[in-house]
Amino acid sequence: MTAPSAPRSAAAGASARAAVNVREFIDAARLSGLQLRIIALCFAIVALDGFDIAIIGFLAPHIRSEWSLSMVALGPLFSAGLLGLMTGAFLCGPLADRIGRRRVLVLSVAWFGASCAASAAAPGIGWLIALRFLTGLGLGGAMPNAITLTAEFSPSRRRGMLLTVMFCGFSLGSALGGLVTAYLIEHVGWRGVLALGGALPLALVPVLALALPESVRYLATREGMQARIGAILSRIDAGRVSADARYVADEPDGPGSPVSQLFASRYRKGTLWLWLAFFCSLLLLYLMINWLPILVQRSGLSLKEASMLAGLLQGGGVAGAVVLGVLLDRFNPYAVVAGAYTLGAIAVACLASVSAPMSMAAAIFVTGFCVSGSQVCANVLASAFYPTSSRATGVAWALGIGRVGAIAGSLGGAWLLSAGWSNAALYLLLAIPAMVAAFGIYRTGRVQLALNVSGPDIHADLIQVEAATQFRK
Repeated sequence: MTAPSAPRSAAAGASARAAVNVREFIDAARLSGLQLRIIALCFAIVALDGFDIAIIGFLAPHIRSEWSLSMVALGPLFSAGLLGLMTGAFLCGPLADRIGRRRVLVLSVAWFGASCAASAAAPGIGWLIALRFLTGLGLGGAMPNAITLTAEFSPSRRRGMLLTVMFCGFSLGSALGGLVTAYLIEHVGWRGVLALGGALPLALVPVLALALPESVRYLATREGMQARIGAILSRIDAGRVSADARYVADEPDGPGSPVSQLFASRYRKGTLWLWLAFFCSLLLLYLMINWLPILVQRSGLSLKEASMLAGLLQGGGVAGAVVLGVLLDRFNPYAVVAGAYTLGAIAVACLASVSAPMSMAAAIFVTGFCVSGSQVCANVLASAFYPTSSRATGVAWALGIGRVGAIAGSLGGAWLLSAGWSNAALYLLLAIPAMVAAFGIYRTGRVQLALNVSGPDIHADLIQVEAATQFRK
């Protein structure tokens, strides 16, 4: 008679175990060696991501010369990578919310490494275009999952700063792409540079497989992972890990697929406003990255001077990411980013009325600081807006929509220049997407406020109700 009651007693004992919120556990702990290792590994991933994206632009003149290609033939080569990035983001975000961030991240790095290495053996432009698309698939899956994993292991009080520092790896990798190409191209040719771009991520794969843990916030949403969660948390703060603890996530899984959760009634408006901000931000950034040297040269400066001034856009972006990332942790993050986009719009508009090199340099640097820095911070906001069950999808799809804007910006710049637009008119036009991005972030903040006020089950990763109330006023 007593045997049947044993399972019920065990179940009752399990339910009586003290519930430990894994986010609160991480927030209360000091930054550990494990967390620093995760940030460093994700920094390396996005640096290699930036390197592989950037090198094709530096290699294009050499590819064109070897194969006697026209300028028009290079267009699909550039757009194939962006299309792959967009597709990879759309595919890998939901996959990561289903099978885990770590697994998709390691597979994405292996994929873009192998595809980039294979590009070195491309026999013609058609094969190279196809392989650049495949490389983009892996790149599109790696970046949003690196953002998500870093966010889920970072304490709330430092999340903005840690994420923006990690994301600076992308700018560093992009810059190294130019330096490495300039140094190696004469010795190994463009194929050797592509081979290096593939070999580096492939060499990182076994390190990631051995040293990168799965997100405990993701594991807490899955059954049978309590022992694994405890083992990971013990590497963050062993003194607070108990065998009697039951680890839980911030919020329960939402209904339906991760994609459908983005359009659930409580997240739908925020999703659309975020997408608008990402689309306009990356449209502006990619148009300026691709066409700013030509615009500056049209102002009467030499090609060397134009290249140096255009480089200030990326330099300002790195500085802006670090400074704005610190501000995110101290003030209302949505107000910080919306304000920075607004200042970026003013800086872009100022380019329409300045002609002195120093004035142009200042305006370009401020534009990079505010717009490129804000785009990095927008990734932070996206990672905090969605619940654990759809966070990777939310970040990845926002970046995917942003890639649509990047393609539109790259093509739109060519169309506007060929249509005879003056520099002044173009700069004034480019202030519009910066203002729209500011408005999109502002509206997302209002939606976040409503979510926080509606109940304690909604995550409060970056923004507390008190700060949000000030923003509302």
